[in-house]
Amino acid sequence: MKIRFYAGLEQFNPAFFMSSLLKFLYIEHDFEHDLKKKKRYSEPKLYDANGDLSKRWYVYFSFRKIIDGPLERYPNNIYAPQHFDKKERIEWLKTIQRNLSVLLKDGFNPYNPENKFSFNEEQQGKSIQDAFEFALTIKKNTLALTSYKGLEGRIKRFEKWLNENGFKNRLIDSVNKKVITTYLNEILIATSAKNRNNTRADISTIFSTLEQNEIITQNFVQNIPILKTNPEKNKSYSSAEESKIFTYLDKNNKLLSLYVKFISYNFLRPVEVNRITIADIDLKDKILKIKTKTGFQLKRIPQLLIDEIPDLSNYPKDAYLFGRKDFGQYWEANETSRRNDYSDYFLEVKKKFGLSKDYGLYSFRHTFITKLYNTFIKEMTPEEAESTIMSITGHTTKTALRKYLREINAYIPDDYSKYL
Repeated sequence: MKIRFYAGLEQFNPAFFMSSLLKFLYIEHDFEHDLKKKKRYSEPKLYDANGDLSKRWYVYFSFRKIIDGPLERYPNNIYAPQHFDKKERIEWLKTIQRNLSVLLKDGFNPYNPENKFSFNEEQQGKSIQDAFEFALTIKKNTLALTSYKGLEGRIKRFEKWLNENGFKNRLIDSVNKKVITTYLNEILIATSAKNRNNTRADISTIFSTLEQNEIITQNFVQNIPILKTNPEKNKSYSSAEESKIFTYLDKNNKLLSLYVKFISYNFLRPVEVNRITIADIDLKDKILKIKTKTGFQLKRIPQLLIDEIPDLSNYPKDAYLFGRKDFGQYWEANETSRRNDYSDYFLEVKKKFGLSKDYGLYSFRHTFITKLYNTFIKEMTPEEAESTIMSITGHTTKTALRKYLREINAYIPDDYSKYL
């Protein structure tokens, strides 16, 4: 037994054994390494600046540009919106951290240009507040003050509603079609279809601006249907009512009398009358410069109106013709406020003559355009009458003029008794 054992040892080569063992172990190590390939990324981490809200909070991670290369910190952090509070930042960043981890695990490569994905801060989306402020700033530089104030008021009310309904500090992308439809339904129930449609139009204007500036991908508000409405129109005055009102104003309120005559004789809207400055009136050439939403237009001042205008030579050129209860004044108020003041002045007249809500300053424009049209149609063909009246009233198309004439019931035929 011993002899066979020692004989076995004599045949054993220690150096060969160790060489073979090391070779086997190395092969096994390579095999295991192949099974556990290096991850190309590090798990995303959250940086909270030790709770300091004055600093930027963000998610960051590392990635291997080359498969066998080292992990390198990806240069673009994903920042939480600065206006979020502590709880909101943590929730927002944890969501980003979780979703980014899934992306990376699925093979996402932030350096691959085909991914068309970026972590730039500008592309993370704006908050509702920031998006609305941006769009309103753009519109403020393109709209007349009256139009802008109406737009701003409706958008601020919508923003307040969003804040009260769980959207405070959320991104603009969270406001979808269903959210806006819900808001519009509340407006409809509380007020009217007209106000609901106007609100829809203003929100759509803001979302179009956001789409044009690539803050949102699509303005879906324009796909929300417009509701049919039965608009209330100012009625025209009868000849007797017109005569009584003019006689009363000429005697008791020269300022309001001339204001009404600019509406009547120059066929202006009340807000256009409020825009007139002393410099806009050229009595020598009988020309009136009217400011519009998009610029200005020139209108002829009829002699009938020139005879009513007081001496303006001593008034400042940049003062308003119709000031606060006097001619030629500077007036630090917006157009809407100035127009409303004159509507309030006219309330005294409405009470004096028992006029209903269907009558107002705008009724004078309807009344005198009706007069003009019915006079023209007796002397001209319908085409000639329309062309002539367009040059006076400022309507830009015959389609718009015809629609307006239908709405105010302008054409009244002569007595047709002999045909019956």
